[in-house]
Amino acid sequence: MRKHRRIRTTALAATVLAAALSLTACQDTDADMGAGAGTGTGQKVSSEVPTGNAEQEAAQGSDTSEAADTPEAADTSEAADTSESGDKSGYGQVCGANDISWSTRSETQAGGYILIIAKANPGITCVLPAALPTVAFGSDGTEAGPAEQAVGEEITLSGTTTAYAGVNPKTTKDNGGKELDSIVVAIGNTDPNPVSLPVGPITVEDPIVTNWHTTAADAVPFSS
Repeated sequence: MRKHRRIRTTALAATVLAAALSLTACQDTDADMGAGAGTGTGQKVSSEVPTGNAEQEAAQGSDTSEAADTPEAADTSEAADTSESGDKSGYGQVCGANDISWSTRSETQAGGYILIIAKANPGITCVLPAALPTVAFGSDGTEAGPAEQAVGEEITLSGTTTAYAGVNPKTTKDNGGKELDSIVVAIGNTDPNPVSLPVGPITVEDPIVTNWHTTAADAVPFSS
């Protein structure tokens, strides 16, 4: 009886121990698998996030570099230099009527005449050619003839330099002519910008005009 009881007790203890060892092994295996899975997930996240940030930063850096190298900045600089230097290519050329500040004055000498006064506009330097100014009257464009036998010298207008020309609107003795209150002046027949100057009521018939002079006393239009 005792022998059989020992065998049964020993067998039961062995069975209990085997079950305990089996349970422990299963728990260890599950824990290892769980730890391994968790570690794998963590590694995947940590490796992908920095990679995405690095690519984004590289793209942003590339865009910044390209923006800095764009040609617009150079174009702006060149435009600023051009505007500061200014265009002075027209200085010193033949005057046009629009380069000049004009005025007129009525004089009584030589039976009465109109004195034309010309100064260069601020910042302008130009040349009045050695030729008669073109002076026209009325809607028919009657032009004044020469009051002098020879043309004068060219005059450079700049700053306070002043040029004068005298116009006698009527050189005839009779009562004919047309009544006008303005004259049209140009620098030669090809001037594209003639100006109209008020002169008050005048009678025009066979008008004459002097050359340009640097003194008003030399611009009296004596008729022959």
